Amino acid sequence: MIAWFADAGRDLPWRHPEASAWSILVSEVMLQQTPVVRVLPRWLDWMDRWPAPADLAVAPTAEVLRAWDRLGYPRRALRLQECARAIVAEHGGEVPRGEDALSALPGIGEYTAAAVTAFAHHGRAVVLDTNVRRVLARTVDGAALPPRSLTAAERRTAARVLPAEPARSVAWNQAVMELGALVCTAASPRCEECPLAGPACAWYTAGRPPAPEGSRRVQAFEGTDRQLRGKIMALLRANDTAHEKELLALDADDPLRVRRCAASLVADGLAAADGTGLRLP
Repeated sequence: MIAWFADAGRDLPWRHPEASAWSILVSEVMLQQTPVVRVLPRWLDWMDRWPAPADLAVAPTAEVLRAWDRLGYPRRALRLQECARAIVAEHGGEVPRGEDALSALPGIGEYTAAAVTAFAHHGRAVVLDTNVRRVLARTVDGAALPPRSLTAAERRTAARVLPAEPARSVAWNQAVMELGALVCTAASPRCEECPLAGPACAWYTAGRPPAPEGSRRVQAFEGTDRQLRGKIMALLRANDTAHEKELLALDADDPLRVRRCAASLVADGLAAADGTGLRLP
């Protein structure tokens, strides 16, 4: 796996030796539920604007939301700024070491704390994202897909297969994540390109049995409140403000829904009331 990654891994700037712990933390937050192709231009712009936590901590919130653009789940941008402020206030502007200290930061969960520990601080950590879980489910358990929610059994498996030596554990985490992203994908795995195809993969050896009916969850987006919230945020990013008439035009058939979504953006701190309309905070 490690040899495969050395040859096949993508050349991404947050993987470069000179990448700072802050830049790696930002990349991990941006990459949550968002593909690399969308993250890369936003990450480059973000790091150019705010190369250190102290820079983001004092940035205008409206500018932060505009820079987040269409990455999705814009609350992540607010949490990232809160994280930067906490790093400045509590850690002298340096990303702290240790999963406990990282998890105590705003917006940093179990996965991100482990990823920063491994990829920024080169420590041994069990990094379990969707791609890693899928690779381990197939190679170890012979299942087409992992359970919907992370289980204790998955954590035990990941800890058992993780190399003991820190440098090799970091390389292993990178390799398994990349394999899941590029080869061992959910819908169209390319087993002919996989370094684990054969006896090393229980799922492949078993003839690649399909996932049980109903185990693959597809989240609807079209017509959802999340989609409408995104349209409202796009309007605000483009114009700073949006009058009520402009907001209602986004769904002329359901003005109550528009008002509900607008109110939820205000509640989340992503927008502020401005007369009868909205503005960026």
